[in-house]
Amino acid sequence: MKGEGAVSIEEKAYPAPPEYEVFKKRIQELTGIDLNAYKFQIHRRVHMLMQRWNVTSYDEYYKVISTREDKLREFLDYLTINVSEFFRNANRWWELKDKVFPLIFKETGQKKLKLWSAGCATGEEPYSLGVLALETGLTNPQPVLATDIDRGALAKAQAGIFQKRQLVNAPPEWISKYFSEIDANTVQVKNVVKEKVNFRQQNLIKDPFDSGMDVILCRNVVIYFSPETKSALYEKFFNALRPGGYLMTGSTEQIFEYKKIGFESAGPFLYRKPR
Repeated sequence: MKGEGAVSIEEKAYPAPPEYEVFKKRIQELTGIDLNAYKFQIHRRVHMLMQRWNVTSYDEYYKVISTREDKLREFLDYLTINVSEFFRNANRWWELKDKVFPLIFKETGQKKLKLWSAGCATGEEPYSLGVLALETGLTNPQPVLATDIDRGALAKAQAGIFQKRQLVNAPPEWISKYFSEIDANTVQVKNVVKEKVNFRQQNLIKDPFDSGMDVILCRNVVIYFSPETKSALYEKFFNALRPGGYLMTGSTEQIFEYKKIGFESAGPFLYRKPR
């Protein structure tokens, strides 16, 4: 994995011109996303989208994405990588179900958890948490908080309609139990799972967090954030956890200075706030 402070060849190949600063400000006004919080390589992603549509100036590209919903959606999806599947990296989910949840049950003496999918995109992750909540017998009626900055992604998540191929990691008995078939390629999340999830728009960088969380999942979200933004975000997650709570990150998002923040390692890409 590349060091936090390294500058990649890709970043050097796409130096941002002065007009990019104006573009960033206009994007923040339009979407609430601060591109300054991302690594320099995010400029490369913007540049690639401009090339795809044969747009040569940032002013022209802003006019396109601010007036056409489909192009704004493409921009946000490409920027925030809203692509996922249920129980992505399946072994991490079985670790939650068979190790993390039971440990918390034992410590607290109850089956009531506050779970948070931070940067939930189109809903695969929080609905996966909802299924685990049902399978492990959580007693609170709506244990899963799911947040994302992208209103379009949240709307899609709340609809709960997905491709069957996104269930490749789900046990067959769970598919029939928690999903309804729409057609040969499409399924819909059943209401019993939907009821476990509370979707909310949130800017992770700027907005305050709920507190007392037992488990926070923030996976494949911060990969393009600058080191400074990552550090600030992980500190916010630490403060949002109750003592004994867990933060799970993506498989490319190891927290190298987790001890400095206050975490202890609980396994690969799994961090615990000491009791």
